[in-house]
Amino acid sequence: MPTAIAVTSADMALPPQDERTLPAVVLQDLDKQPLEQALAGVQGLIDQHGHLIVVCSQAVSPETGRRLHTIRSLLETDRIALFRPALPPLGLAVLARQLRQLASCDLGPGVLASAGRLLTHYIHAGALLGSVARLDRVHVGLRQHAKSWVPGQHFAVLAHPEPQLVKLAPGITLAGPEFGTSMLVAKGQLQSDWVTASLVPQWNAQGLRETVLPAESAAWWGTGKLIEFAAFLPDLSVLYQLVTSVRQGSCHWCGIDVIGDRCVFCSAGPPPVLENQNQLPAGRGS
Repeated sequence: MPTAIAVTSADMALPPQDERTLPAVVLQDLDKQPLEQALAGVQGLIDQHGHLIVVCSQAVSPETGRRLHTIRSLLETDRIALFRPALPPLGLAVLARQLRQLASCDLGPGVLASAGRLLTHYIHAGALLGSVARLDRVHVGLRQHAKSWVPGQHFAVLAHPEPQLVKLAPGITLAGPEFGTSMLVAKGQLQSDWVTASLVPQWNAQGLRETVLPAESAAWWGTGKLIEFAAFLPDLSVLYQLVTSVRQGSCHWCGIDVIGDRCVFCSAGPPPVLENQNQLPAGRGS
């Protein structure tokens, strides 16, 4: 069975991008279940799929975050990867779907988990906000903070890959991707057509779809008056080529094949540089 890709709520499980996109495993209300039930559920997923990659927002409740780490610790396994990149919720949902697309390919679980770190660089995620007074994940200048209290002000914010914040005005735009993308939009309690009428053509997005705003978005952006957007690479063939073009190696700790300099499953980084080459690095069993 392919590696399982899990999210922590149903609104983070986007509809399939193509016919090969695998379903997401939804760990709904994980922190509200009895611990024994949650443990049994995750163990069943590992038994069925071999490995589990949990894509989790940094805005998830502290209780859910603690429960995920507790389950991983109690199961004493390196087959669970907890991946929490600094992406807004909608961008994170896009990333989880890209991993679901790639999970249908001939990629090992370590390479698939590592691909998440690579693909974040190709996601442009932001929002149109009615206020930045409580925004703490992107730098807000004093002048912008003051203007945020004026009724009717809108702010265009890019959170990733390069933070940018501008007060909305005629001709204003955000730095966009230099490659072809599709756009996903989720509307909150803000009424505006700027994203669909202005940003989409400015970024030359080749496709546009709307989805439900993730529940965690209001907490991430500091307001419910927003329209969240994410531009991304939609084609599986492009994603696969990106991942397979990176040199693979083996994690020096758990031995799984990975790309990049850190294993997402055991969190081990590059092997230590030893002064005495006859000395072996500490590892399991030492």
